[in-house]
Amino acid sequence: MRNPRISRFGNRLGLALAGTVLAGAAVGGAVPTAALASSAGHATAAQHASQQEAHPLTYGLDISNYEPTYDWNASSAQFGIIKATEGTGFRDGSFARHWSELGKKGIVRGAYHFGHPGNDPIAEADHFLSVVNAQPAKRGDLLVLDLEATDGRSVEEVNAWAKTWLSYVKDKTGVTPMFYSGLNFAETYGRGLEQYPLWVAAYSMDKGAITPPADWKTWTIHQYTESPIDQNVSALSPDQLRALGRQTA
Repeated sequence: MRNPRISRFGNRLGLALAGTVLAGAAVGGAVPTAALASSAGHATAAQHASQQEAHPLTYGLDISNYEPTYDWNASSAQFGIIKATEGTGFRDGSFARHWSELGKKGIVRGAYHFGHPGNDPIAEADHFLSVVNAQPAKRGDLLVLDLEATDGRSVEEVNAWAKTWLSYVKDKTGVTPMFYSGLNFAETYGRGLEQYPLWVAAYSMDKGAITPPADWKTWTIHQYTESPIDQNVSALSPDQLRALGRQTA
């Protein structure tokens, strides 16, 4: 989900085999137990690493229409987050299929919206919710804002846009949405968003060895690679992830 999203996906080859390749992926390491709690300051990467003995990381993927036929049944992922919408008009053509397949498999699932701060945040949020709500819901479904673009807006404007989108979706659904971005982008534009669970992309760091950016005290999901597909680990168990999602179907 790194910006620009389209160009990097256009260069991928062999994704039809990705499900089989990833089916045997092993998730090494473990995570800090404080993933859901606040601490008195930023935990360092070394502190995270020192706590990685008793609590295994949860492995997951994020998918969009660039992997329209991804085989979830052949995947070892314990959670899957899929693109639903972008801007005020784009609907991901593979969303309904992925949503249904994840529902059949029974793993944690989520839907994300790629935001454009050049648009009205309420219009974008309504667009996202209209597409997601048109599909059957399950307890534990996650909602996510993917924010990687500024559309030429200032730091203050992008930050205010994100706050409006996130709070609106929370008010409408009762779900506290997750915030996704790259580490540097989140550090710059994510001030004051610490109440929203953090999903952060950082490819140069070992799985789970993340120092949370901006005002976050902890991280929830780490996207650690985009090869051959976006792969992630969560500091939470599948049940803990579900607790962040919808509380009723």
